[in-house]
Amino acid sequence: MKAALLTIHTLLLMYLARAQNTTSIQQYEQQLKKAYPDQISGIKDNYVIFRNGTRIIFDDGKEKTLAELYAHPDIEDQLKATYTKGKTPNPAEGDDPGRIRNDTFFKTMYGATPAEVQKNLVTITWLPKTVKQHLKVSRINGVDKKMQAISDELEKLPAHLLPYVQQVAGTFTWRVIKGTDRLSTHSFGITMDINTRYSNYWQWDNKTTDESKKIPNYINRIPQEIVDIFEKHGFIWGGKWYHYDTMHFEYRPELMVD
Repeated sequence: MKAALLTIHTLLLMYLARAQNTTSIQQYEQQLKKAYPDQISGIKDNYVIFRNGTRIIFDDGKEKTLAELYAHPDIEDQLKATYTKGKTPNPAEGDDPGRIRNDTFFKTMYGATPAEVQKNLVTITWLPKTVKQHLKVSRINGVDKKMQAISDELEKLPAHLLPYVQQVAGTFTWRVIKGTDRLSTHSFGITMDINTRYSNYWQWDNKTTDESKKIPNYINRIPQEIVDIFEKHGFIWGGKWYHYDTMHFEYRPELMVD
């Protein structure tokens, strides 16, 4: 009798675990579909299904160190990050919401080679009333329209805030992140580095590219009013990373859906 009860209890625990996992997958599915309605059709049989028929493994079932998460994340790993909009405390050690990225996911969406990405780049006029800087960004997912809307809102800010977003340092460049073999999201035309004169970057400030080293101080000079406008349009900010990059904004709506 006791053995039978134990078996029933074990089966119940297994059922509850599966139910909880199913709910979690359903939540992730809704997150992706809401963020990328033109790209993602759903998650089925542990695969993220793109509308073009591409299937990418959702959960590889592996436990990973932080270094392994950076190097070989699955899409579940990418979605686990908690990115909070608005003013937040300085990031805790190892808290890098958005730096864990599955390359195949972004290559499928924006292009797997420089040539493929460039086919979908369009020119926007950044700060058209004051600077008129021409920038190349992706039209996929309406990134170009969102960037232009951000530009229009930034120009309405008080004049003393404009220097932070003038002389944009870069949008599209196919390259890896310094000190790694991981592609930067600049490679996909969905990222902007604003004026480096007012920016801080963990590699510059700490004279290292070693992600395993402790960062002694967090430094930021970018006003919250600027961050709020980017976040409103689905862009995360590198200033919310332990490995801070305060010039950096990238389009990542899957981390910001309500």
